[in-house]
Order: sequence, then structure tokens, then C-alpha cells
Amino acid sequence: DGAPAHFSRQVREVLDAHFPDRWIGRGGPIIWLARSPNLNVLDCFVWGHIKNVIEHQRNGTENEVREAIVAAFNTITPDMAHRATRDIVRRADLCVRERGRHFEQFN
Repeated sequence: DGAPAHFSRQVREVLDAHFPDRWIGRGGPIIWLARSPNLNVLDCFVWGHIKNVIEHQRNGTENEVREAIVAAFNTITPDMAHRATRDIVRRADLCVRERGRHFEQFN
């Protein structure tokens, strides 16, 4: 997302070490459209799903919240991931059709 904390030299060095030539982000080896959350499965599906599942855990301890997050990720089935990915393809087609302009009204 280009946030300074996500773009620091240290973060990029860790990404380069663990995912050489395979990470996506500003300054990374794989180019991704800036400010394109509608074309990102994490932004379009995963974070919303996780938030909905763990909403009740806001007052838990750090460990309880961490465990709830892991459990929430485990609720994502292969079918859910497939549908979310398929939806991103549809959104990418809309983006191309609209020549990169705003296309949320077509969802």
C-alpha cells in the first residue's frame, strides 16, 4: 500500500531475502497498480472477512486476538478463495473496459 512503514529499507530487505523476485509492492520486483484496492483480493475480500469474524474480540488480550485472527483465517475455504479470485478477474475486466476510471458503480 506504500505506507512508509511498509516501504522501509528494512522491510524491503526482509522481503527480498524471503521472497526473492516474488514480492509485490512499491519498489518491488513485481509492479502493481498504485491505489488499486479493488483489484486486490486482500483488500476486496480477506480483510473484510477477517474483520467480520473477529469483531467480537476487540476487548480480548493480545494472545486472544492473535488466536482469533488465526482462527478467522482458517475459516476461509478453498471455495471462498476461488470465488474471491474469480471476482478480482471480473473487476480487472471492468477496470480495463473503463480504461482505469472509477468503476464501482458497475459492481
